[in-house]
Amino acid sequence: MFQNLKDTKSTMIALSLVLLIPCLPISKWENEFAGIGHLVAYEAIWWTLIVAVLFYVRRSESRPLSSIGFRKPSVSDVLIGLGAGILMLAGIAGIYYGLLPALHVSENAQIQQLKTTPLWWQIISVIRAAVAEEVLFRGFAIERGSDLFHSLRIASALSWMAFTLAHISSWGWYHVVIAGFGGLFLTLLYLWRRNLWTNIIAHFIVDGVSVLLS
Repeated sequence: MFQNLKDTKSTMIALSLVLLIPCLPISKWENEFAGIGHLVAYEAIWWTLIVAVLFYVRRSESRPLSSIGFRKPSVSDVLIGLGAGILMLAGIAGIYYGLLPALHVSENAQIQQLKTTPLWWQIISVIRAAVAEEVLFRGFAIERGSDLFHSLRIASALSWMAFTLAHISSWGWYHVVIAGFGGLFLTLLYLWRRNLWTNIIAHFIVDGVSVLLS
């Protein structure tokens, strides 16, 4: 009984940190775009968080990474990831070129700021975003949230809300429309396939086209 209570407390603490840390204004605190050193430091923070979560699962929980969705992808998982990325990109394009102008808001300033960074950093940033956000918000948050609350719906809803709010500090409140849409799409994709690689592929396509090819 004590061991179960101890595990529950550990999971609650880990889940709280995973959901709350990305919502902090880390980009502003680190002054991400002030120079190369700041860009590298910002990426180091995120990659450290990824490694910490994977280490926690393997060493503290003594569970396989498959317990948070890292399963060997099948051909269908890869193809679905590619197709999902294209569909999500089309939906976001509709929001970006249709809804946002109708609301008289624009993200051109943030995108131009991204474009001023070195190409190598843009590539690393796109890869990191796809890996980190899927590991934290989909794999860990949904799986451990489901264990903790005994409800996949509650865990998915908390994950979706945290993912959406995590984008506000860098992009502004109006970005909740895009982040909310993308987060819901990726959450449903994960619930369908329960394979992080499928989500990472879809996420990479969206961010890769938006950042590298825009």
